[in-house]
Amino acid sequence: MSIHTDEDDPFEEQRENADNPMRRLFVEYGGENRFAFVVGVVSSLFARILNLLPPIILGVALDSLINTNKKIPYSEALSGQVPFLSASMAQGITPGTEIGQFWFSVVVIALAFGVGAMFHWGRNWGWNSFAQNIQHSIRTDTYDKMQRLDMEFFSDKQTGEMMSILSNDVNRLERFLNDGMNSAFRLGVMVVAIAAILFTINWQLALVAMVPVPLIAAFTYKFIQIIQPKYSDVRSSVGKVNSRLENNLGGIQVIKTSNTESFESDRVDDVSNDYFGANWDAIVTRIKFFPSLQILSGLGFALTFIVGGLWVFNGEGPWFFSGNLEAGEFVTFMLLTQRFIWPMAQFGSIINMYQRAYASSARIFGLMDEPSRIQEDPDAKDLDVTEGEVVYDHVTFGYDESETIVEDITFEVEGGDTLALVGPTGAGKSTVLKLLLRMYDVNEGAIRIDGTDIRDVSLPSIRRNIGYVSQNTFLFYGTVKENIEYGTFDATDAEIEAAAKAAEAHEFITNLPDGYDTKVGERGVKLSGGQRQRISIARAILKDPEILILDEATSDVDTETEMLIQRSLDKLTENRTTFAIAHRLSTIKDADKIVVLEGGKIVERGRHDQLIGNDGLYAHLWGVQAGEIDELPQEFIDRAARRTARTDAND
Repeated sequence: MSIHTDEDDPFEEQRENADNPMRRLFVEYGGENRFAFVVGVVSSLFARILNLLPPIILGVALDSLINTNKKIPYSEALSGQVPFLSASMAQGITPGTEIGQFWFSVVVIALAFGVGAMFHWGRNWGWNSFAQNIQHSIRTDTYDKMQRLDMEFFSDKQTGEMMSILSNDVNRLERFLNDGMNSAFRLGVMVVAIAAILFTINWQLALVAMVPVPLIAAFTYKFIQIIQPKYSDVRSSVGKVNSRLENNLGGIQVIKTSNTESFESDRVDDVSNDYFGANWDAIVTRIKFFPSLQILSGLGFALTFIVGGLWVFNGEGPWFFSGNLEAGEFVTFMLLTQRFIWPMAQFGSIINMYQRAYASSARIFGLMDEPSRIQEDPDAKDLDVTEGEVVYDHVTFGYDESETIVEDITFEVEGGDTLALVGPTGAGKSTVLKLLLRMYDVNEGAIRIDGTDIRDVSLPSIRRNIGYVSQNTFLFYGTVKENIEYGTFDATDAEIEAAAKAAEAHEFITNLPDGYDTKVGERGVKLSGGQRQRISIARAILKDPEILILDEATSDVDTETEMLIQRSLDKLTENRTTFAIAHRLSTIKDADKIVVLEGGKIVERGRHDQLIGNDGLYAHLWGVQAGEIDELPQEFIDRAARRTARTDAND
């Protein structure tokens, strides 16, 4: 039994091959959600502009209505603080009396808050809709791509690692698209608009307020370089934690019966500690960065306050500054400067969210770009099974070039016949039949159904015509009925019940608490192995395939249950082409043809009686099951020991 100890990110190769993942995110998914994006952008723009009106009006009122030392005409003060607004234009929209101007200011401020609230709603709706729709599309597309990859891809990936991409990484993208982009655009509008207003009010003092900007930019650039690889490490460690937890929860019965709770707690502690270390490293970098930005931002605010304050107190510009600065202008300037400086510091938080999203998008698009060894012609025709004849023509297959799993496999099965594959563990029996289902594609040779190469027809049509009953029966969480009709969703209740009766399952189903509506639990945990097996057989009967694969369908049940299942299988295999893999040779001794595999090659073929008479591998395997161990040749025992050693080394 192998234990996953790989320290590398299992998706590292996919992540490194992802090209411009964030650009692809917007190009491939942003276009179909452009309406929500436009609503979010436009609403953010107007919400921010309206948010700037109250401090501007406050400064205008201070200079023209409240300042007793020097009052400035209202229209002139207003035009001086609002870019692109002339004094004559301002005079045309403002009342002539002071009390009228006062109430005008109140109304403008109230409208700014009221209308701004409406635009804030539009902003939140737009960005949330944009983010949620993209999140949904990416999650479903990623899952669809993942489930269409060939089985080789899943051989070195754990469920928790893949769940980490479908859940954590996709959710992290949603947070950036909603909170991150919302904040980025909001702060961008504020920075640009406030900068324009500040330079309109007093360009010299505005330059003072801009002093920290290049420092913040340089500091942020350095932060990006440092934090990006750290977030990649965090995403990798999250996948390892999810894998360990998923693996342990799935094997909780083994853990309890083996009394290994402490051992597994230590293993969870190890992967959790790795995640803690990676995440804490990123956190330490982040918590050093943000206070530094605040210091730089505070420096700009302090310089602006000192220069502006001296300017107002002295009545003229200090040092090399020139011109006038009114008290109302200074108040507006400081209020807006604070709104300008703090957003500059918050850009660091947005950059932080962007880097997290970048690491997640690289894993997502790296997975989407993963090539499959199963290449299907989009214009491939559907398979039309008439006779059910299956031919393996010199088939050779290996997962990679370094190792061949099955070699030069050749046999023919007439329509309606049963062929049994027999051999020791690791002989390649299951692999041979997975090639028929196109779980993998052959490296050499061809597999034909009714004379048609299965690579020339569509995958769905192949699998629609082939039923598969495995020893490792998988039931989905749901009802008995839902599991029987899985794959044949248009079946009627009568057809479902008929399939259950044919599978010798109807009687025990009706004795369940809720009959066919009984919940089977996670992976069918509430049912026995034999009950799960018969539901699986009922599923295959309901599908009514032209070709049937039985992969050790009775290997893990008791003798009485095997008898019931065998009766079900006899009905299921009648008049259809059947492939059967069996360790219990008694279940396949009546097969029309038996093919014996060893080391990925065919070493014998024939009917049961003929193979017994040949006194070869099949006869020796039969002798083992008949309890005739003392009569077996030493050569067979030595070869069995070598095979077992190779199998254990590969597990």
